[in-house]
Amino acid sequence: MSTVTLMWEARAATGRGNELLEWARAQVLARDPVRREILRAAQDRVLVITWWEAPEGLAAELPELPEPAADLITRAVHRWRFESVEVSGG
Repeated sequence: MSTVTLMWEARAATGRGNELLEWARAQVLARDPVRREILRAAQDRVLVITWWEAPEGLAAELPELPEPAADLITRAVHRWRFESVEVSGG
């Protein structure tokens, strides 16, 4: 079994960072991930990270957050997919 992490990052239109953050919080996925974390950064950026158990690894079909309305963001959403290789610490 592999752990796959999906990262979704968007930059809000000027002055709409809180609205984008609330939009991300309200999104319901087709199924629940093992873990979901929502972060924010400078320049009204919002990052959503989800962790999934996926026997198919990176090729797994996993639910992803959609694109927000075009007027809420300054550019297309960036998406990355990672497969866990090693975990340490605790």
